[in-house]
Parts: sequence; structure tokens; C-alpha cells
Amino acid sequence: MIVVDFNQTAIANFMAEIGGRNTNNIEVDLPLLRHMIINTIRSYKVRFGSDYGEMVLAMDNRRYWRRDVFPHYKAHRKKGRDDSPLDWPAIFGALNIIRDDLSEFFPYPCIDVEGAEADDVIGTLAEYSQTKGEPQGLFDEIEPEPFLIISGDHDFNQLQKYKNVKQYAPAFKKWVKIKESADQVLMEHIISGDKGDGVPNMLSPDDCFVTGTRQRPIKKKLLAEWKTKPPEEWVVNSEMAHGFNRNQLLVDLSKTPQEIKDNIINSYEAQQGGDRSQLLNYFIKNKMRGMMDVVTDF
Repeated sequence: MIVVDFNQTAIANFMAEIGGRNTNNIEVDLPLLRHMIINTIRSYKVRFGSDYGEMVLAMDNRRYWRRDVFPHYKAHRKKGRDDSPLDWPAIFGALNIIRDDLSEFFPYPCIDVEGAEADDVIGTLAEYSQTKGEPQGLFDEIEPEPFLIISGDHDFNQLQKYKNVKQYAPAFKKWVKIKESADQVLMEHIISGDKGDGVPNMLSPDDCFVTGTRQRPIKKKLLAEWKTKPPEEWVVNSEMAHGFNRNQLLVDLSKTPQEIKDNIINSYEAQQGGDRSQLLNYFIKNKMRGMMDVVTDF
């Protein structure tokens, strides 16, 4: 299975399309952006399909369950978009048209589940992949099928705890390989938080990024020690326990609520055996001559 982080792929293509142009008053070129995103997805299928099999597109839903349990989750991103000279409503409007097209006309499962981010989709499918495969012998356990994540997001490093999971970062054109155990990678993520998602380190208050309060620093020596030990050995007070539990819930992909996991699996299974018969007409309608010539790549 090849699972593509759609939002990251789409935004990367938009940024490549505008290049070094002045970002003021840029209009979204929907036909060009559509071609770029679809061609990028095609390139992943051509490059990795023979080794990893079917393509799946992981979508960010408009609502995040993490924001329900932590209101400051990604709160600073909206402010950043509001302050940007780019017309983000128009950009997301164009991306939504393309994602709807992919869901309607393309043969790939497009997983968009209420409350789920692409992270939840990818984490859940990686876990699900452990039950998909063939036993090597009559009494052997299932050997999971190869599973490839197309994303440079470090949130997915923790999924390398599964031996069948690989990750490729297209922006850097390289494979992502962790240098420590997946457990230590995850523990460091929990301790350090995730500034990009508005998650403070575990010693800092919930609202520090919103209020502009400086985080309480964690010494490298302590981080190196803590991530190799069970938390019950070093979480020594209620403040630390609150920060640890908050961050574990937000960054550990195994903590995705079971109802959302079930809905992701149900959506994936319901979309098996995608129909390719609409592709050529879609390319003709949208004047995508280059795609007509390589329609069998899809």
C-alpha cells in the first residue's frame, strides 16, 4: 500500500507553481494546479507501485478531533494564514475541487473521515496493514504487506515500529530512516512537543504559543535520559503528568479514538476495487492532453 499525505502534496505543488513570484494578488491557476497534483500522484504510482501496490490518498477532514480535546491545537496556523498575503480561502477552494475530483473519478481510495487528519488515516492504515498479508508457512504469523508513506512529516517516524513500514520524503527526495528505536523517537516527540502543531513541550502550559509565553526549557541531558526510561520513573508531579498525558494524546498515533479508526477502516474497505473507466473522459473534459497519453499509468 502507498499512502499519500494529500494536503502536504497539494500545498507543495501550489508553492512550486507560484515559485519565486510576488505573493501579493496571486490568482490560483486551477487547471495548472490540477495537472501538477495529478501528475505528482501519477509519478508516485509509477515509481513505487510495483513494490508497494495500491495507492491510497489520506485527506485532512475539516474538523480535527484533537482540537476538541486541545483547543490550542494548530491555532497559530490560522493566524499565520490570516496575516499572509496569499488568498488562502481561494487556494483551499481550488484544492477542495481537486480532492473531490480525485474521489469521484479516480480509482484510488480517498479517505476523508469526520474528525480525522491525514495523520490519523496513515497511522490507522499502518496498524491495519499488520493484519493484511500472507503467512510464510502453515503455522507462521502473517507477514504484513509492504506499506509506504509519502510524506516528509516527522509525525510518521513513530510508525517505523512496524517492520513493513517505509517513509519517503518527496521534498527532499530521500527515504526517512530513524536513527533510534521508534519508541525513543515517539517518547522524544511527546517530551518535546510539536511547535508546528501548537503542542508545547511537556513542561510548558497549554496556551504558551497562543499567549507568546516562552516555553520552559528541557535540558538535552534530561531529554536523552527520559526518552530511554518508562515515564513512571521520571514524571514526578502533577504538572509533568498533565503535560505528558496531553502530548501523548496529541502526538501518539495509536491514541486516535477507536471510533475514528473504525470509520477509517470502513471507508478504506468500502472503496476497494476502484473504477478506472472514467479517467479518459475526465482528462478529455479538463483538456489534460498529457494525462491522456499516460492514462495507463494510473
